[in-house]
Amino acid sequence: MSGKDTYIHGTEPSEQERLAALNRMTNKAFVDFLSIQPDMQVLEVGSGLGLLAAEVASAAARVQVVGLERSPAQIAAAVNAYNVRYVQGDAHNLKFDDESFDLVYARYLLEHVSKPEVVLREMSRVTHCGGRVVACENDITLLRLDPPCPVFDLVWQAFQKHQENLGGDSRVGRRLYRLFRQAGFSKIELSVQPEVHWHGSIGFPDWVQNLIGNLESARIGLVDSGLCSQMHIDESITELKMFSKNDYASSHFMWNRAVAVR
Repeated sequence: MSGKDTYIHGTEPSEQERLAALNRMTNKAFVDFLSIQPDMQVLEVGSGLGLLAAEVASAAARVQVVGLERSPAQIAAAVNAYNVRYVQGDAHNLKFDDESFDLVYARYLLEHVSKPEVVLREMSRVTHCGGRVVACENDITLLRLDPPCPVFDLVWQAFQKHQENLGGDSRVGRRLYRLFRQAGFSKIELSVQPEVHWHGSIGFPDWVQNLIGNLESARIGLVDSGLCSQMHIDESITELKMFSKNDYASSHFMWNRAVAVR
């Protein structure tokens, strides 16, 4: 990320627990999508605690993963794996030589950076000719809850506005094709990774808790910015807790993915 702090979620222990749970829900499908091959040199841009990097590194024989992360504290707490090494740096200015990697990917990162097209150009630069660049990103307007949660919907809209005010984009997923084209790619494929849960399904409680965690992580910023009151946040969380116990409840969401050949 750049020098401006566009990250909306914070790094408190509760937020790290939320992200670990989200990794458990989403990593396998994304690793399968990456189609890791033996002997690959891989760069993960925005590695956080390294949970995904460690799974990528173990997906095939002799894979080497470099995890780039802005926060030294995150690197210090990251997962240790013999074939993963972490580098502190800025996604807008990658300190790697041209054509250093077979695969370069970013997941849940572009929504938090100030210039995603610059990040993608840098990702392209450090990828071998014929290698792949991959992104998996948010468009939080794609979330659908039934029965409806009207208070949560209002707070969710405030959440989007707050992230925009910070310089991020919670809807960047819908722009992936345009951003990849602006970064100079021409061979681009789009897809989605569905996140579908319902009362009684294995992932339903964790998914609802993830939504609650999103609100809690942004609570101070939402209130300090004047976009939302403590009362509305509390009401929306109560609404989600009731939703999680509703026998008729279901949730639909889609992560947006793009892959391009350099």
